[in-house]
Amino acid sequence: MLDTDTLGARTRADEPEDREPDEVFIAPENPYIARSSQYVLKSGDTFVVNDPLGDIIGHDDGLFVNDTRTLSQLRLTFGGRAPSLLSGNVSNDNAAFTAHLTNHPLPPVGGEGTPQGVIHVERMRVLSGTVLYEAITLTNYGSNDAVVPLSISFACDFKDMFEVRGLSRPKRGMLEPPTVGKCDVQLRYTGLDRIQRDVRIAFAPEPDHLDSGRADYSIELSAQACVSIYLSVAVEARALALAAGDVEAPGAQVAQPPHSTHPAHITQVDTVRPRVGRAAVRTALASAHLAMRERRRVTARIRTSNPLFNAWLERSFADLGLLTTDLSTGPYPYAGIPWFSTPFGRDAVVTSLQTLWLQPWLARGVLRFLADHQAREDSAFRDASAGKIMHEMRKSEMAGTGEVPFALYYGGVDTTPLFIVLAGAYFTRTGDEALISELWPALERAAQWVAGVCDKNPHGFVDYQCASERGLANQGWKDSHDSVFHADGRMPDGPIALVEVQAYASAAFDAMAHFAARRGLADDAARYAARSQSLRERVEDLFWMPDLDFYGIALDGHGDLCRVLASNAGHLLAFGLPSRERGEAVARKLESTLFHTGWGVRTLGANQPRFNPMSYHNGSVWPHDTALCARGLARYGDKEAAVALLQALFEAAVNFDMRLPELFCGFMRQRGEPPTAYPVACLPQAWAAGSPFMILEACLGIKIDAAREEVLIEQPALPEGIDWLEVRNLRIGAKTVSIVFSRVGGKVVASADNRDVRVATVL
Repeated sequence: MLDTDTLGARTRADEPEDREPDEVFIAPENPYIARSSQYVLKSGDTFVVNDPLGDIIGHDDGLFVNDTRTLSQLRLTFGGRAPSLLSGNVSNDNAAFTAHLTNHPLPPVGGEGTPQGVIHVERMRVLSGTVLYEAITLTNYGSNDAVVPLSISFACDFKDMFEVRGLSRPKRGMLEPPTVGKCDVQLRYTGLDRIQRDVRIAFAPEPDHLDSGRADYSIELSAQACVSIYLSVAVEARALALAAGDVEAPGAQVAQPPHSTHPAHITQVDTVRPRVGRAAVRTALASAHLAMRERRRVTARIRTSNPLFNAWLERSFADLGLLTTDLSTGPYPYAGIPWFSTPFGRDAVVTSLQTLWLQPWLARGVLRFLADHQAREDSAFRDASAGKIMHEMRKSEMAGTGEVPFALYYGGVDTTPLFIVLAGAYFTRTGDEALISELWPALERAAQWVAGVCDKNPHGFVDYQCASERGLANQGWKDSHDSVFHADGRMPDGPIALVEVQAYASAAFDAMAHFAARRGLADDAARYAARSQSLRERVEDLFWMPDLDFYGIALDGHGDLCRVLASNAGHLLAFGLPSRERGEAVARKLESTLFHTGWGVRTLGANQPRFNPMSYHNGSVWPHDTALCARGLARYGDKEAAVALLQALFEAAVNFDMRLPELFCGFMRQRGEPPTAYPVACLPQAWAAGSPFMILEACLGIKIDAAREEVLIEQPALPEGIDWLEVRNLRIGAKTVSIVFSRVGGKVVASADNRDVRVATVL
């Protein structure tokens, strides 16, 4: 075996000595060129990230399967040079990537050379399962025949996602020598988790020369003719049996979730070799389009008078469809690509809340998955305790061996109450009593965990303190190491009680009180209601800063308030915790230039210690955070401010090619300048894609009660530039309704097409 970092990607010096040098196969130029844009495709637990040319160069891009980068290089060159880019785009439904390229001047090979811009190259790429398919079509638009020296370079480094993100490892698994056939190359890596990962790269037609890192073709292309080359990259994985005398890796048991029958850190893949060629590409493409179309079919549609606004919403729907993965428990939105293409608890709950009014089926899948993976025992390594809802699941080698605790990790303080909140909202939206009955044991365990944490805190709050040195130090949604601090910049001692988590917990107890009352558990209902009210009162007593008309971000382990103005307080409004007067005071701050950049709400006030508009959590703009703040503003009567935030995010999205990233920098908006991108933000990100729908729901004032077959619309408002908006096929129980919002006499009015569904408007 070869104990090296990379298979493939050979250089000119690696060629066999008996091969005659020629001018056809020229070594590629330096691949390490900075790229400004990345494009992604996803299928299940597989995703690919490439540049506009369609190339993978091995920085933070590649073909990833189960949180492992399998393909780390895939480059197309002509005469040793990268082609010129004409355009690179993903289809509107995120099913396929297509690059249009053309040639630089090609060297003469047995005749005249080929001038620049004569050969058109189309690279079309699609994912199906764990197989990447690509068709490369060359068309000669010149008047003379051409000989095109084409090379496809490839390599596999089998790096764990955490290695790609920069984490070093003292030891890695073993790479086997590559197997090279006439039309394919097989590369194999056996990880420390005893998972054997195979990659088979196949070509059609047969290359003129193929070795462990490159396929070379010399294509004779007649004038006005075209020819296609096809390739596939198939990834297979299988668990190896524990050999006699082998010792289980420390922490490896964390890869076993409740009720699992095989290691959770790997998805078993069939070993059937995929076909290579036109038919295979067409089949994969049709399947990808069909899957995306089916997700849209069962979702309510939104159409407006503004084509650009429509394009933003359609891109957002498409991104949610791309990130949604069909699991055994139902559909589940993975958090984001490239770093978080895996189940996260908090992200999925928030995304489901954002889109609940349009597609409640997503919340159903999320609730079932989270209930199925609820902690049943305590584990300091995983930050787990009985009843807690998972924060993150990983399937990579390092997770499987216990090198990192994230195979099934519970270090999120807010996911458990939010799980209950989502269940309550889902029931109101759908009236699905059967699912709540199915989830009831999990809901009770979750509520008991929240109550138990409150009982241990001297002030009765939900708090956290990391139990493992390898876990997350901060366990709210702002989980970077420096996101919670005192007004003098000091880091607080734990346990830490975040202000927004108390609002989630209060809403969770309210939901449990409602559920208990419906189930005839009067004493439990009263107890949950009392807990909710007590939390509200203690937040008002201990978090409110009357001199600043705002709530502090957190209470530290000594009971001292972190007197910091952060967007966390906006979440209190979103879940209705503050009194009316205090909520309106917070709203005024959030609307001011202290927070509002013109593109969205900053995570931290501009006059606060540690403020940095280029930081991850201390001054940047997160679209989902802005959406929650907008929901809060609307809830406390400021629809105009909520509409302004919707307008701001829309205008930001226009500058980000209609796709909101995970976050962007929090600089103030300047005339003629676009928002400033955050360099390593995930794109797409689920709760960023869901943000417009949460704000739109708040602006339209839509409240759906499935049990009553009723839609209540309170003081609807539309952004500037939109004269009408139609919501079609909105499911209310077994019925559907379409609602049109129109501007009439300076107001926005609603009309419905189904009299069987009661639609009441309060202007």
